[in-house]
Amino acid sequence: MKRVELLSPAGDLEKLRSALHFGADAVYLAGKNFGLRSFAGNFTDEELLQAIKEVHSLGKKVYVAVNIFASNADFGRLSEYIDFLSRVRPDGLIVSDPGIIDFVRKRSDLDIHLSTQANTTNKYAAAFWRDCGVKRIVLARETSLKDIAETAEYLNGSAELEVFIHGAMCISYSGRCLISTYLTDRDSNRGECVQACRWEYLLTEKSRKGSPLTLEEDERGSYVLNSKDLNTMPFVDKIIEAGVASLKIEGRMKSPYYVGSVTNAYRKRIDDYYEGKPYDASLNEELFKVNHREYTSGFFFGKAEQCLETSKPFNDYAFAAKVLSYDGVKKEVFVEMRNRFRKGDVLETVSVNGSYNLTVEKIVTERGESIEDCKIVQQKVYLPCPFPLQADDMLRIKLK
Repeated sequence: MKRVELLSPAGDLEKLRSALHFGADAVYLAGKNFGLRSFAGNFTDEELLQAIKEVHSLGKKVYVAVNIFASNADFGRLSEYIDFLSRVRPDGLIVSDPGIIDFVRKRSDLDIHLSTQANTTNKYAAAFWRDCGVKRIVLARETSLKDIAETAEYLNGSAELEVFIHGAMCISYSGRCLISTYLTDRDSNRGECVQACRWEYLLTEKSRKGSPLTLEEDERGSYVLNSKDLNTMPFVDKIIEAGVASLKIEGRMKSPYYVGSVTNAYRKRIDDYYEGKPYDASLNEELFKVNHREYTSGFFFGKAEQCLETSKPFNDYAFAAKVLSYDGVKKEVFVEMRNRFRKGDVLETVSVNGSYNLTVEKIVTERGESIEDCKIVQQKVYLPCPFPLQADDMLRIKLK
């Protein structure tokens, strides 16, 4: 049985390295143009070349998003960009626009993956795109588990299927939305969405324009366009058994801590599945330790749910430090501070080697000075640590 791929987001090089360290089989990213996350950081051509080399050196894969809905004026610059990508050789291009698909096929031999933005919800649409030369189809989030299995059976291996398993969900059909464009002139279909669906809205009666009313779900406001976040951890086994090739985590605009933590949890879940181990519910608990809205199972078993109480994500933990190195002889970890911690605090490890509680007994600076409070941003310090950590592991702290 071919193992399913775990595909993680990479908004920049640090996030890419976090995803790879915590077990992603592949990453997806974008250059500075033509991707649908314009504010994710993204990669210059030089950074993209570096990223592809790093990923391939580990025997893993990298997919580049070229998934805007293009206007005629885009194709001049796009021509140069596709030629560049053909030289640096990512493992696939994620595309949504039929014009770009045809354009790429005539200029390059790179594999084409159909973006979820293309709204593929049935087996006949999937077969149509396969016949257009698409190698992998990222199914719409609105597709049920039953339809995914039927589509996989219908394609019978002639094209791969990829599905989202975790992260933010758009209230619009497969993310094709104009609210941001209308309200702010930032086009969500060209990577500039302001997430206007997360805003609180007021209702005004025509003859009483000075008396707006909140569309109340409760006293805090109304978020009628605000979806809960997707979480499939409890039923990942069912998605794998439906016949998909790749399980995708949303989040190119999320932090390295988010990317690493979520990747780590799903990596362990997938590995446990193939080793025949029972579902470990503690892995789902890990997903509550990153920024998230309330969770939903999405459309896999029916309809997704709105998050009516607030549009803001919440979390009881903060990313305290990134591990730079570990000295097994001295039993000492060298870290870079990301959020304040003090002597006596208990930090949790986020590690490929397991989760531990680490009490901060001593904090020593690079100069050898003992301090009580690590509060300088990105300060590098040494901590006593009996646990076998690795570079790029992380430490988090529970918020009081």
